[in-house]
Amino acid sequence: MNRYPTVLTIAGSDSGGGAGIQADLKTIAALGAYGTSAITALTAQNTLGVSAIHPVPPAFLRAQLEAVFEDITVDAVKIGMVNTIEVALVISEIIAKYKPGFVVFDPVMVSTSGSRLIQDETVSVLWEALFPKVNLITPNLDEAQILISEQIESVEAMKIAAEEMVRRGCNAVLLKGGHLVAPVLSDIFAQKNQDTLIMESEYIDSPNVHGTGCTLSSAIASFIATGNSLPEAIIFSKKYISGAIEAGKNVTTGAGPGPLNHSFSPVPMQLI
Repeated sequence: MNRYPTVLTIAGSDSGGGAGIQADLKTIAALGAYGTSAITALTAQNTLGVSAIHPVPPAFLRAQLEAVFEDITVDAVKIGMVNTIEVALVISEIIAKYKPGFVVFDPVMVSTSGSRLIQDETVSVLWEALFPKVNLITPNLDEAQILISEQIESVEAMKIAAEEMVRRGCNAVLLKGGHLVAPVLSDIFAQKNQDTLIMESEYIDSPNVHGTGCTLSSAIASFIATGNSLPEAIIFSKKYISGAIEAGKNVTTGAGPGPLNHSFSPVPMQLI
């Protein structure tokens, strides 16, 4: 019997709908996959920023995750906001127990509006308990600087930073260069025992980029779930992001940076 390609997103809830679980599920649906979710934290958030964070109790996060894994075949996992040590350890244990075929981790540490979303002491736990267990991490420049405690101000520095993260234990890193001031956007893709790639894309002038990182990582998980290789999934996801930014650049949603247009070209639900 056929089934849907299924993605599990483990992330925070964005009450404004532009990032987090909400952006993930919109993306997964737009790309023809079936979305399931486990919420790590509730945020009071809009286009202007994050005003409050309420962590989900670790036992309830575990209950959500086990409810999904015990009943539904999960083809890919996307991890987003992990803002406490306890949450990180629960996710690490669940990954070790159920061994999903692909896991991408967008280490959400700073919101688009500049709000810090993670406790300092949690970072070392991510290195020890989560990064070695996932297939890919997708930090932006701000997050990479927190992870390696180094300033990153050029494409060459990005390449060095991505390779350093692999050296420290990551299986693969897609370091996003969207925060680097340059006419062309450069992302760095580094893997163990592979040449490092510089992936360039056209800069799109838009105020509406809230949730871009969430959308990219859930797109990668969706393309993996629907049968693509990791390099293919990254290339297709970058193209999808560009289309979603372009389609949403002239739309107003609130007084601050708005969301992407996730449904600019929806794909019918796939079957596998």
